[in-house]
Formats: sequence, structure tokens, C-alpha cells
Amino acid sequence: MTLDFDPIDEAARQWAQRWDGAPAMHAVTSLMRVQQLVLGRLDALLKPHGLTFARYEALVLLVFSSRGSLPLGKMGERLQVHPTSITSIIGRLVDSGHVVRRRHPDDGRTVLAEITESGRAVVEAATADLTASGFALDSMDDGSLARLSDLLRPVRHAAGDF
Repeated sequence: MTLDFDPIDEAARQWAQRWDGAPAMHAVTSLMRVQQLVLGRLDALLKPHGLTFARYEALVLLVFSSRGSLPLGKMGERLQVHPTSITSIIGRLVDSGHVVRRRHPDDGRTVLAEITESGRAVVEAATADLTASGFALDSMDDGSLARLSDLLRPVRHAAGDF
């Protein structure tokens, strides 16, 4: 069902009649809706590969690592997720054969996640599908994508992302 009006515009109009901050409310509501739409498309693209976007990100991080393995704690930090979440993500990747858990050779208390050949193969196949779809942002050109990233950078910086 397609609406003949933008519901976020209408919400902002009504908001402005009652409270301050309509531009911020409009922006955050738009941002959250786009996040839902993009994540839905990404997950649909990754489902045939047996992945979610969170699992895909974990595999890519392992591909980018120099040895194909990282401590779970470091993965959680780099992916900016809670330790419980990274444990769950890695558990699912272990179950699918894309990752193995290993003890750190120098610190027996540390658990490493190590990508397998199966994991490397699924990253290549999934990445081809994601890039072909423009990571679900194919309705925007490269210049618009760069401007969007630039617009969001101050919010990420203020939150301590970097």
C-alpha cells in the first residue's frame, strides 16, 4: 500500500503544533525509517547465504584481520556491539562452519574467532550481492552517499565512535 502523502512530514507538521524540535524529530524519524528499510533489504540479500548483516560484518572483520582471527573482545569493540552479542554472532558462525573458536596461543584465557575457507567463500559471494545492490542504497549516487556519510559523521563523533 502506497500512501499519497509522506507520513513523516505529517507527523512533523502535527508535532510542530504541539512541541518544539520538529526538524530534529523529522530527521530522526526519517533516519530510523531508512534504517529499517535498508536493514530489511540487506537481510533479504544475505538470507540466501545463511547470514544476517551482523554475521556478515563479523566475517568481513575477520577477512580484514592480518591472520584471519581476532579475540572476541576485540571484535565486539570494533563492531561496537555488546560482548553477549558478539558471542552469539560467533556461535552462529561456528554452527554454520564459517568460523572456528581457538584458544589464543599466548593467553589461554582469550578466545579467538578464526574464519574458515567456507567463511571466506560466503563473504565473497555475499559481498558480490551486496555491492550489486549498492548495499541497498542504489537509489542514491556516489556524491549523495558521500554527503550522507559526511552529514552523519558529527553524530557518530559526538557519541564517541571515534
